[in-house]
Amino acid sequence: MNRVMSGNEAVSQAVKLSRVQVISAYPITPQTSISEKLSEICGSGEMDAKFVKVESEHSAMATLIGASSTGVRTFTATSSQGLALMQELLFWVSGARLPVVMVNVNRAMAAPWTIWCDQTDSVSQRDTGWLQFYCWSNQEILDSVICAFRIAEELLIPCMVCHDGFFISHTHEVLDIPEQNQVDAFLPPRKAEYKLDTANPRTFSGGTMPSMFMEFRYKVQAAFERAQGVIDQTYEQFEQAFGRGYHAVEAYYTDGAEILLIASGSAASTVYHTVRQMRESGRKVGLLRMRQLRPLPVEGVLKHLTDGAALAVIDRNLSPGTGGVFTQELRAALHRNGVDYRVHEFVGGLGGRDITAADIEKICDDLENKTADPAGINWVGLNR
Repeated sequence: MNRVMSGNEAVSQAVKLSRVQVISAYPITPQTSISEKLSEICGSGEMDAKFVKVESEHSAMATLIGASSTGVRTFTATSSQGLALMQELLFWVSGARLPVVMVNVNRAMAAPWTIWCDQTDSVSQRDTGWLQFYCWSNQEILDSVICAFRIAEELLIPCMVCHDGFFISHTHEVLDIPEQNQVDAFLPPRKAEYKLDTANPRTFSGGTMPSMFMEFRYKVQAAFERAQGVIDQTYEQFEQAFGRGYHAVEAYYTDGAEILLIASGSAASTVYHTVRQMRESGRKVGLLRMRQLRPLPVEGVLKHLTDGAALAVIDRNLSPGTGGVFTQELRAALHRNGVDYRVHEFVGGLGGRDITAADIEKICDDLENKTADPAGINWVGLNR
């Protein structure tokens, strides 16, 4: 069934199709319409789920810790300062191996106060132990949320699905909405092996001595190390069921490319269309769209690298004192894999500023003319 929906409406539809049992969320722009819609469909009886109203994002995640510990499927959504307020409990969720799924509608962090988009809110949570996925279309949002529940529940690792505030959250597109029976076949009910149960009492996440704590962290790391295989298998099975396939890194116009641009989220859409136009004019430019930060899909990048191609990451985020997070992560991963490859760093689009086709063409000009700084940050669209 085809329907026109915003990115945020796609989230609500995916949560309904996934038969989530407990939802708790606190409204924050530009996420608000997700929690509003889910509250409506729970209140109307259209969805058989409990919507728990809370006074903050911290309380929303605390609610889901309790609910998920009982073995039910849980969901929340947030943005920016709301995600930051949850941080204490993000560590708790991953350490307790609870398969919570959360959508973060990317919004820049204050101060100065803003409601507009960049990815600094989600990338700053990269050490909390959550898988992170980045979407560039409303269809991908719907599909990724459904996949996230299956991935999270197999790995016992929580998942964060991210999309850009306003650029995607409030933009409408035609979506292919799967039938409920199709989703039920792909995503069966959660069956928790260990859960809070009065008939079988257990202790969860109790005090741990130094003689045992590190082993818990080792098991989380082990789950992350097998995560990419589970993710890839989930995407293959999703394609078999619904006819749409996804990959951790998606390549466009990379054959014979002399310049490879790496981007994520809505900015990747602008890069895609600009690269296509540049190819038509004879310039050998390609795009690698990164759909994940955790786990970082370095193998997906490595298979598309070619000798002599200039490689540049366009980051819509900033870690002050370091630079763009995708850039730094990729540089470290390439080095760890013994690959000596220069990665140029471009930072732009912070606080909702447009990354335009002209910006992307200038990036390519600077790479071709070797005027881009190979070691420092190259700012995109900065008013100097």
